[in-house]
Amino acid sequence: MNARGPFNPRLLTLECSECRAVCDLSAPRSTCAACGRPLVARYDLEAIEREQPRDALGRNGADLWRYRAVLPFAEGFDVVRLGEGGTPLLPLPRIARATGVAELWLKEESPNPTHSFKARGLSLAVSAARAWGLPAVALPSAGNAGSAAAAYAAAAGLGCRIVVPADTPRAFVTEAHALGAEVKLVPGTIADAGKALAAWAPAPRWWNVATFKEPFRLEGKKTLGYEIAEQGGWRLPDAIFYPTGGGTGLVGMARAFDEMKQLGWIRGPMPRLIAVQSEGCAPVVRAFERGEPDIAPWADAATVASGLRVPSPFADRLILRSIRESGGTAVAVGEEEMLQGMADLAREAGCFACPEGGATLAALRRLSASGAVGSSERVVIFNTGSGLKYLEAWRLALAQTRGPKRAAAREGAR
Repeated sequence: MNARGPFNPRLLTLECSECRAVCDLSAPRSTCAACGRPLVARYDLEAIEREQPRDALGRNGADLWRYRAVLPFAEGFDVVRLGEGGTPLLPLPRIARATGVAELWLKEESPNPTHSFKARGLSLAVSAARAWGLPAVALPSAGNAGSAAAAYAAAAGLGCRIVVPADTPRAFVTEAHALGAEVKLVPGTIADAGKALAAWAPAPRWWNVATFKEPFRLEGKKTLGYEIAEQGGWRLPDAIFYPTGGGTGLVGMARAFDEMKQLGWIRGPMPRLIAVQSEGCAPVVRAFERGEPDIAPWADAATVASGLRVPSPFADRLILRSIRESGGTAVAVGEEEMLQGMADLAREAGCFACPEGGATLAALRRLSASGAVGSSERVVIFNTGSGLKYLEAWRLALAQTRGPKRAAAREGAR
């Protein structure tokens, strides 16, 4: 390692995303001590540009750690690594033709450890806990983040406590228990879970790794942007549809494209980032459409996509800034559209999608039909996790998509 200990010598500081206050890496860091807003990592990108040629990325493997030069930990530090990242970018030519776009790609995140995109961020967060010598982590979760936290904490030998809404799909609770985590169920949404966490898992023993309540999950999620660029031959798509609850991946991709431009790895305009939400919980869409700088909590949030049921995302200003600066937009889809999107990804692309994945296809259909996405455009949509964890949603999707066919068959038999 180096004089910075476990941390990348090119990681200059952690900086407040709002007031620009800075703090060093000498002790565990959460949010800005001055204003309470999220912290973000700042690197010496000029030095990284000299030291890390783009064509030498493979020296650190095929997973997300191939981008270690722009991640927080020194090469000699033993990160908690389970094979996260390096997920495929799959062409969807039939769905592209049906939706009227030139090219359509699916960023398929279910091959990650614990079968979701949450592995990226939690690998980094738990590695930070190890770097600072912390004994345990804790977080509120809608499902996938808790599973990932439990897995990485188990691999690191750390304790883990998770609070989830009582109606979280059973697969997530079973998985977290199996991985050795302690799990508490509470009525309400992830916002209520966050409130319950403070008393049950107090600092300093339990380090809170909730979305944007520490600076390293964002660093893991930004690798989505690096992978999309590299897998596309460093030619960026025109638009990216991303299911947005807490917004870490959306903000992370915006950071990744900015870093890559400064590194000289990419050229041209940044992809338009399109936040996708459910009509039953769309606080980002509402704030974006009203031109507001902050996001007000959404009352009575309800959707089958548990990852989208985030009524008050903590990093609201970062999310809105990322959308607006990219020239993107935000769109909410109905539950039936989302379920249809799940079914179509399964039948047309062989992807057993989660509801959030179905939502991105539904959103593309909406914006293509309205002309907001043109016929010459190259588009990426996301499936963020495996449908195997959402069997309750799949029962609804199958009932919806089979219902008309069965009715037609009965009619034809008369």
